[in-house]
Amino acid sequence: MAFKAPVKDQLFCMKELAGIDKIAEIPGFEDAGYETAQAVLEESAKFNEGVVAPLNWSGDQDHGSWDNGVVRASKGFKEAYAALAEGGWQGLGQPAEYGGQGLPKIIGAACVEQTMAANLSFSLCSILTGGAIEALLTAGSDELKTRYIPNMVSGKWTGTMNLTEPQAGSDLALVRSKAVPQDDGTYRVSGQKIYITYGEHDMTENIVHLVLARTPDAPEGVKGISLFVVPKFMVNADGSLGQRNDVY
Repeated sequence: MAFKAPVKDQLFCMKELAGIDKIAEIPGFEDAGYETAQAVLEESAKFNEGVVAPLNWSGDQDHGSWDNGVVRASKGFKEAYAALAEGGWQGLGQPAEYGGQGLPKIIGAACVEQTMAANLSFSLCSILTGGAIEALLTAGSDELKTRYIPNMVSGKWTGTMNLTEPQAGSDLALVRSKAVPQDDGTYRVSGQKIYITYGEHDMTENIVHLVLARTPDAPEGVKGISLFVVPKFMVNADGSLGQRNDVY
């Protein structure tokens, strides 16, 4: 049975329950009322029904592979992610100043729900990237935001969250990864993480890892944990990619 996005139900919830036209009265969201939501969700449905959902079958038949540290995504995933990026879906609810469309989360969340329902395994890459973007927007320095967020919003790069360790599952107070400050203001991060969703793949040219670690003088427990940007490929000051980082 082919996947059919529940656009009608989503729009009903937006209008009758969430009051999207009231949201459109908020400064900055004036053009994000019901008609905009309908147009966006209908286009999202076309993409997810026609491009993403069929990958469930082809991805199982020609699945991803690992070879000497190199991960190749399932058949069709790379092309589908390129289409996702080209369509602007990664930046739908992200700030316009970083290349996003600046739509309210109520519209972005509905589109994400469609992608998750169409193909959960494919959707996780963009979902984790969105989480990494939000973390940088919330706590990143201006330099980090400028250097990393635009390429993540555009879909050119993806993002991950490196939290769990073999001895630290839900109890992140047990995290042992270390971040030692260097003379140039950067940190040398070392340790082992597990369960890194889309931690390695061939769909984009760079992967931005956000890694939980402790500095040498950090207190015990969760209050001693910091979050560090560890890219797969180092990013030069001008935004170009440098050498391969030694994170695997």
